Amino acid sequence: MAYRALKGTKDVLPGEAHLWHHLEDTMRAVTARYGFREIRTPVIEQTELFLRGVGDTTDIVQKEMYTFLDKGGRSITLKPEGTGGAVRAFTEHALFNEPLPIKMYYLYCPVFRYERPQAGRLREHHQFGVEIFGSPSAYTDAEAISLALTVLREVGIDDLSVNINSIGCEKCRPAYNQTLKDYFAPHLQEMCALCRDRYERNPLRLLDCKEERCHAIAKDAPRMIDHLCPECSEHFSALQESLAALNIPYAIDSGIVRGLDYYTKTVFEIISNRIGAQGTVCGGGRYDRLVETVGGPSMPGIGFGMGMERLMILLESYGKLPQETGRCDAFCIAMGDGKESLQLADDLRRAGIRADFDPLVRSMKAQMRYAEKLGARLVVIQGDEERQKGVVIVRNMSTREQTEVGRAGLVDRVLEMLKGGETNG
Repeated sequence: MAYRALKGTKDVLPGEAHLWHHLEDTMRAVTARYGFREIRTPVIEQTELFLRGVGDTTDIVQKEMYTFLDKGGRSITLKPEGTGGAVRAFTEHALFNEPLPIKMYYLYCPVFRYERPQAGRLREHHQFGVEIFGSPSAYTDAEAISLALTVLREVGIDDLSVNINSIGCEKCRPAYNQTLKDYFAPHLQEMCALCRDRYERNPLRLLDCKEERCHAIAKDAPRMIDHLCPECSEHFSALQESLAALNIPYAIDSGIVRGLDYYTKTVFEIISNRIGAQGTVCGGGRYDRLVETVGGPSMPGIGFGMGMERLMILLESYGKLPQETGRCDAFCIAMGDGKESLQLADDLRRAGIRADFDPLVRSMKAQMRYAEKLGARLVVIQGDEERQKGVVIVRNMSTREQTEVGRAGLVDRVLEMLKGGETNG
């Protein structure tokens, strides 16, 4: 039987890994400049964490989570998003006792959602995201948006727009929910079964339905930003002033509610038109009640996530996917003796040089072809004559020039040539 990767999953092959490194290295560098530290959380969590945090009326919980009972009868879920695990860790380990605000990011974060696989959206995909705990300030909201834009631009994506909205708080949202119900009531029988269920349980979710007929009805629904309490209104104004101070253009999109129930006040999306229906490359918002919801103290927070696979698609559309660099600085050939070429490579590796050799000890011509395929910058050759003289030949694969050097001086000479740019780089 020939096994294949499961539907909605994808292998990252050795020839593609450098694309991930490009994104990851950039993300680590940018988050360091903004004062963030990395967090890594388990792939599996208690199902209740997402029921309470994400919300039992969301598509994620109702349709998309991979949930199962373990051998102890506990309900376990493969995490469908990154924030829940980060908030659980923040609470469990009492990180709220550290100096606030706490800034953290996650980079290699596999998430799982059972949905129809499509471009940039797999059943197992990977997220880069940040979470900031302990600051209720709109300055922090602007900082998060600035960080997301900086990451996207530095990986090579610059045709972007920022859309923002406010979805209020526990003070002003109840009255708005009633306003929504009054608006949708005459149309309820035209809407899908899920929306009819949400009408009573969570009216705000009616604005987020993807069904065409429901979306058309929601288009003219009352806007939350017209029903904000003074605190939320002041916060939203401060966000707009902060974005203007950072010279970040933005648009207000009252249709943004995001797909998770934990959001309060600020929600935002960063959009690219390059990938059609999947144009949202980053989304996030404020969640000032989430820590408390999962058992922690009252603690404001904000964060965002962006899908790594979707960024790859966008970079490809820009023609900006980086090329793989050579895998080898020096390739070692010791004719007729694989043990000696292994020793040469080992000496170079111990000095921090990327070195390789041919364990099959093929012909000189075959080994040279192999070195070229590896992108070797230098080739170190030791034949019978060189062995007797106690020397090796170092050949520059770009210029084809070669020099003879004593075996004991090999490492220093190779380091000198690599550092001095005497190769094809």
